[in-house]
Amino acid sequence: MFTPKYPTPDTAPPSTATLIHTPTTDAHAPACGCQHSPVASSAPAPAPVPAPRSAVQLTPGSLIVAAVGGTAVVLVVGAVLVSMLLAVAITGVSVAICAVVLRSLLNSQNQQR
Repeated sequence: MFTPKYPTPDTAPPSTATLIHTPTTDAHAPACGCQHSPVASSAPAPAPVPAPRSAVQLTPGSLIVAAVGGTAVVLVVGAVLVSMLLAVAITGVSVAICAVVLRSLLNSQNQQR
């Protein structure tokens, strides 16, 4: 049920014809009636491809800025996480104190009866 179904491979023989047609001569009718030879148009040379460059170029100044920025982010995130942990701890302690006070009040009320 979950086995993949692969398509059958192509069994056609490889063709020798190419998709790009390069004419060998410009054998078209002249646009005028005079008897001159057609001028062969020379194709422009392809533009040179620049050498691949790295996407990010780091200078010593940018490395320092990245290090300082990363340190600042770590410190801010750490401070936020510590404050959240402290808030949870304070909430837990206050709930425990409330539970002890309520238990004490209920026990003292039951002993007076």
